Amino acid sequence: MSKLVLSLLSLDLQATRTFYERLGFCLSGGAADSVWLELSRHSVVLQFYNEAPVGTAPEPALSGTIYVHVDEVDMLASILRGQCAFEWGPETMDYGMREFAVRDPSGYLLAFSAPV
Repeated sequence: MSKLVLSLLSLDLQATRTFYERLGFCLSGGAADSVWLELSRHSVVLQFYNEAPVGTAPEPALSGTIYVHVDEVDMLASILRGQCAFEWGPETMDYGMREFAVRDPSGYLLAFSAPV
């Protein structure tokens, strides 16, 4: 295995694109007037659709957290502070990771994390 790509339903593709571009992602597939977008930052690839693919829930749903490992949690947090609301952190967790989290426009929770 060499790559994991999450394919997620978006409530609003333009709001999703704007949010992730603030996080440093770039458009790598689809287009603003398309029914899907692919956004990438280094090896992290996220795809978003405006209609639920066959066999998936009709509303955005994810029971967990999308963790993105980064080199400098505090530096990224300082860049993003004021651009989006933090759900928590940055803080050092009891399991040895320093992290903070944000919620995207469709409600997906992303945590940015690095070992202490």
